[in-house]
Amino acid sequence: MADTITVPRGLAGVVVTDTAIGHARGQEGFYHYRQYSAIDLAEHRTLEDVWALLIDGALPAEPKALHEEIAPLRHIPPAVAAALPGIAAASASADPMGGLRAALAVAGLAAGAGPLYDTPPAQRRAQAMALCALTPTLLAALYRLRTGREPIAPRDDLSHAANYLYMVTGEVPSEPHARAIERYLIATVDHGFNASTFTARVIASTGADIYACVGGALGALSGPLHGGAPSRALDTLDAIGSVDRADAWLRTRILDGERIMGFGHPVYRTEDPRSRMLKGIARSLGGDLVDFAVAVEERVLSLLAELKPGRELHTNVEYYAGVVMHLCGLPREMFTPTFATSRVIGWCANVLEQAEDSKIIRPDSRYVGPPAPQPLPPDDPAA
Repeated sequence: MADTITVPRGLAGVVVTDTAIGHARGQEGFYHYRQYSAIDLAEHRTLEDVWALLIDGALPAEPKALHEEIAPLRHIPPAVAAALPGIAAASASADPMGGLRAALAVAGLAAGAGPLYDTPPAQRRAQAMALCALTPTLLAALYRLRTGREPIAPRDDLSHAANYLYMVTGEVPSEPHARAIERYLIATVDHGFNASTFTARVIASTGADIYACVGGALGALSGPLHGGAPSRALDTLDAIGSVDRADAWLRTRILDGERIMGFGHPVYRTEDPRSRMLKGIARSLGGDLVDFAVAVEERVLSLLAELKPGRELHTNVEYYAGVVMHLCGLPREMFTPTFATSRVIGWCANVLEQAEDSKIIRPDSRYVGPPAPQPLPPDDPAA
């Protein structure tokens, strides 16, 4: 047997497959969906347009067609609705992502989703569309149940982003707030082979059903080093409290080796383009929080350059994402779930692409334990 190939920790820089969905070019501070700049799409197109682009491979010829397809799919099936109060109660003091995983598992059972391996492409697509459309409704319903309120049914006349805000807050959002969240969702639909996307593709390579693939991706996204940072970045601003306290607070933590949430990225070695866009959105919304966040960002970047020279630590997407979501009325516990409402589209696009490849993803490992084989110890050590 050939020697095992040595690879970097975390598979950094290792190409594991081909994809036509998109790519993040970290050295350039650029990423794209299909052949289009993701930021250009966020600035000029709707979430529904980008959804069609990722799932079907092209921007829609009829912009309203996808809206008409997904609007009825947003409504919770009766069997799933019956299970939600119990799921909400069980997850009342836990991560909301856990509740979503449970709800989607029930939804997959209710839909009769079978293994991708045995499912024809048209049916796979139908399952993906239903899963993506239902996810925001489930998240909003579980949030309201956990907070002692009745779920709000989706409205077929609202865009996907506006509908999500409406179901969470109970109020039809203003156009600036709906568009701000929509741009955030577009900017986070997909981002290369991050941990959750790779997890979804590994599961898909086994031929498992699409709900199992997304459930695994959600588990990866729930980790604070992946999707859990938007609320933690806002927690940092709360802990600092005022600009005059920033340097002392930050310097102590940087010197102690603590990570400053919202800064640094495993791919980008320059400014995260999503952060730049979200900073502009935050400034357009305005307010004291935005001014404070901008001032703290300047101090963090200055101190990181001073105390960790050569590390190329820049503001990432989570820093201003938390600010924007807060300004648009989303509660902090829903920041990472909101991320999931868009990323589920990217996951499903990747799952559908992976399902076209019959090769299971099965890497090797390097054993570093005691040499084998060793003689077994006696059954009775005293013998």
